[in-house]
Amino acid sequence: MSHHKVVVIGTGPAGYTAALYASRANLAPLVFEGVQPGGQLTITTEVENFPGFRQGIQGPALMDEMREQVLRFGTTIKSETVLKADLQSRPFRLTTDKDEYTADAVVIATGASAKWMGIGKDEVLSRSGGGVSACATCDGFFFRGKEIAVVGGGDTAVEEAVFLTKFATKVHLIHRRDKLRASKAMQERAFKNEKIHPVWNKVVLDVLTSTHETPMGEKVEKIRALQLKDTVDGSVSELPVEGLFVAIGHQPNTALFEGQLPMDETGYLQVEKGSSRTSIPGVFACGDVQDHTYRQAITAAGSGCMAAIDAERWLAEQGLAE
Repeated sequence: MSHHKVVVIGTGPAGYTAALYASRANLAPLVFEGVQPGGQLTITTEVENFPGFRQGIQGPALMDEMREQVLRFGTTIKSETVLKADLQSRPFRLTTDKDEYTADAVVIATGASAKWMGIGKDEVLSRSGGGVSACATCDGFFFRGKEIAVVGGGDTAVEEAVFLTKFATKVHLIHRRDKLRASKAMQERAFKNEKIHPVWNKVVLDVLTSTHETPMGEKVEKIRALQLKDTVDGSVSELPVEGLFVAIGHQPNTALFEGQLPMDETGYLQVEKGSSRTSIPGVFACGDVQDHTYRQAITAAGSGCMAAIDAERWLAEQGLAE
């Protein structure tokens, strides 16, 4: 069983940034990649809102750059998934799918996963650039001048629909009921926007596609319409759109810490205001696993920096930094 001063669980922008700062503080962090190395950005195509890349950068490429950067400064990365975390013992004990480890400090950067509709094709097309996304802020620009749809009925769905009207010619807001769950203020804002068209009592049965050829001669599947089912009479119809945004929520990846760390009603880890500290000294949380408000790569990276600095200072206070 090997021991480490700092272990980082997760490798999105938060995890990599935490590792970067920890390694530059000579803490020799160990990072576990988990089941989705690189996090959600690995299923995003073009990233144009991360500072420093004026021409934009592909999500996987950005994660590769971050990975190589932390390796340069001495971070150890293991392709292992943490299956059990004992945060009650000192040092902390972590069990992966391959081995066991102990750590003086733990940085949790396990992120959150977008909830998909359960039809399969929506998640597949989001990874291949087929016109499906779970982040309007990330991908809205690519749908300029197009007719698109948003699925969901809460504040997130309505907020994304309003945001997308900056780019799309028309935004169909699809909801399985005849009224939204979003706040009245959000609904009023949406219904005042002439580009938003509510589609009541409908669920998406299938995402219909057509084949397109890229400038490089590759053939890709792109969304051309949605197959909808009426929740009242069961009738089936098609809605022609060129883009689909799934906004039915995110699920924080916190099951590993249930019963050990405080979470809010939706499962996000709770940290002390203005810090990354959890209720257990020596355990820190950063990125989307504790952020249900912004959920952006740049804010995740910023909180990863906070977690590393908080961990470094805590280790110094305990006499464990050397």
